[in-house]
Amino acid sequence: MPIQLPALRRPMRLAVLISGGGTTLLNFLSQIKNNDLSAEIPLVISSKAQCRGVERARNAGLHCEIVLRKDFESVAAFSNQIFSLCRQADVDLVTLAGFLSLIHIPDDFRQRVVNIHPSLIPAFCGSGFYGHHVHEAVLARGCRVSGCTVHFADNEYDHGPIVMQQAVPVLDGDTADALAARVFEAECQVYPEALRRIASGRLVIEGNRTRLAE
Repeated sequence: MPIQLPALRRPMRLAVLISGGGTTLLNFLSQIKNNDLSAEIPLVISSKAQCRGVERARNAGLHCEIVLRKDFESVAAFSNQIFSLCRQADVDLVTLAGFLSLIHIPDDFRQRVVNIHPSLIPAFCGSGFYGHHVHEAVLARGCRVSGCTVHFADNEYDHGPIVMQQAVPVLDGDTADALAARVFEAECQVYPEALRRIASGRLVIEGNRTRLAE
């Protein structure tokens, strides 16, 4: 049965989950500052204590919590802590922004957790495919296009209904760094647009597909 997500008549409250440099977080902040994304970020959660993203979040005046997987005996306990913090912050949407730890999504956050992956899912996704591992695999396979995918997250890696995808060319002589930079440029456009669509009240989820209602 199709699910149509409700419209938000106010700025989205986002939790941003990070494990690295926080570049997607910076993109969100830039979009918000330029009035291109109607959102606020009451919570950042990092799965690493020492990463550039934590520094960037705190420099931006954001509340940042560190939740380390090793401190919890199970994925369930780790996830419970993360979503407890999200409930306390009263967030509308949880955005995975280079978050590398598997989490279990509780029922009250179904269709409220969104991820971006640096390939055209279902290609080069799943356990072990993250960051430069993706781009190196794309180049090793000789692909002529790559890209990025925004999707609703579920309890599998890089799974769940796709909201948006954008392709980018793979150029002769590309390195993993060069391809990563081109894909990230696409991510900077696609992720905020996907969030706008989710907040619009027009997004309909039908199985693994999404569409915009008229």
